[in-house]
Amino acid sequence: MMNFDAEVSQLITELRTPEPQRSGTLVRLVGMRLETRGLMAPLGACCEVVGQFGHRVEAEVVGFNDDTLYLLPFTEPQGIGPGAKVTVLSNTSQVALGPALLGRVLDGRGQPLDGKPAPECTDILSLQGRPINPMERGPIRDILDVGVKAINGMLTIGRGQRLGLVAGSGVGKSVLLGMMTRFTEADVVVIGLIGERGREVQAFIEESLGPVGLAKSVLIAAPANESPVLRLKATHMTHVVAEYFRDKGQNVLMLVDSLTRVAHAQREIGLAVGEPPTAKGYPPSVFALLPNLIERAGVGRHGVGSITAIYTVLAEGDDANDPIVDIARASLDGQVMLSRKLADAAHYPAIDLNGSISRVMQNLLSPEELKLANRFRRLWSLYQQNQDLIQVGAYENGSNPDLDQAIRLRTSMEHFLQQDMHTGHDVADTRHEVHALMAH
Repeated sequence: MMNFDAEVSQLITELRTPEPQRSGTLVRLVGMRLETRGLMAPLGACCEVVGQFGHRVEAEVVGFNDDTLYLLPFTEPQGIGPGAKVTVLSNTSQVALGPALLGRVLDGRGQPLDGKPAPECTDILSLQGRPINPMERGPIRDILDVGVKAINGMLTIGRGQRLGLVAGSGVGKSVLLGMMTRFTEADVVVIGLIGERGREVQAFIEESLGPVGLAKSVLIAAPANESPVLRLKATHMTHVVAEYFRDKGQNVLMLVDSLTRVAHAQREIGLAVGEPPTAKGYPPSVFALLPNLIERAGVGRHGVGSITAIYTVLAEGDDANDPIVDIARASLDGQVMLSRKLADAAHYPAIDLNGSISRVMQNLLSPEELKLANRFRRLWSLYQQNQDLIQVGAYENGSNPDLDQAIRLRTSMEHFLQQDMHTGHDVADTRHEVHALMAH
């Protein structure tokens, strides 16, 4: 008698899922977009395009339409033409991580840029990381000493905070970023130089890190001349490296220069696959990407480890209402605005207190310290608002006691807010100086 269950089980074991097609044909090139047919591969898959004379170009799947895959190459697609063979190298974007990354300079694929052998790492993780349940995140409780008086005293930040440095070009945001890199106390520093000038990579290592700083740092670089896909990969690489060390219980300082160039890379990819442009030509995917990136930073699960993230944001044409500035301001835990007016007056760092805020400051300072900081900010703002009136001699002394005090303390406040780029000031000294200044 036939055993029905046994027969069914045998048939099931003999069934095989058909293997997806692993190769296809290049049928079209539009700008930098490669269109391929006859190939099945998921978004994010890495492919290789082989030209007629053996020329090889790697590319990533960034979209599809029916049976056509859209790919963007990692390099210039020179040497390939119609009918080129396209094969899948990997279905996912993964990277090898480990302590051997410390002291290294890498590109977006984890390949060394410093001329040394590839780091020996055994932990394989996805570039997309693992999201943290917001209920599992620890609170921001500890002050982070960044060595900059204006920030320590007036814009106090905590471990696990996400902060933006917002400025136009040439206002000193890279110098301020370098100061914070040198003076901030952190177990590991992860730096992502995304879409910036190529010369800045070596300059950042020599001027901002030095041999001692580089030993506890990981630097990922994707200059402006690289493919938008590689620039975006370098961004994700920066975040996953920071997450790796955070999950080991370490306090990580992550610096990304700049968030605006990340948005530019995603804009190039989005427009290449046919997304509709919206504000300033940015497609909707840009406004989905940035908050997802920013949310990867912060305090780790149950307070174990932290990523303090500092993103530079380029306000194009000094437009503080730029859409990328808006989305950064809404997603971050505070911003440091830099002023071209202060920079032109040789006031460095050119921090505009009126436009800057730390959204966790009130949770980090005692009521007395917070009161003194707010008093300082009020007097500074009051003087700035009435500066023209004072300079032409139209203000009569005694009309406003607060303004009288602001005029009396203006030079001292200005001295406090200025700082040499090679000199750091810790939190304790900064508090003492603020207390002494406001006691007058």
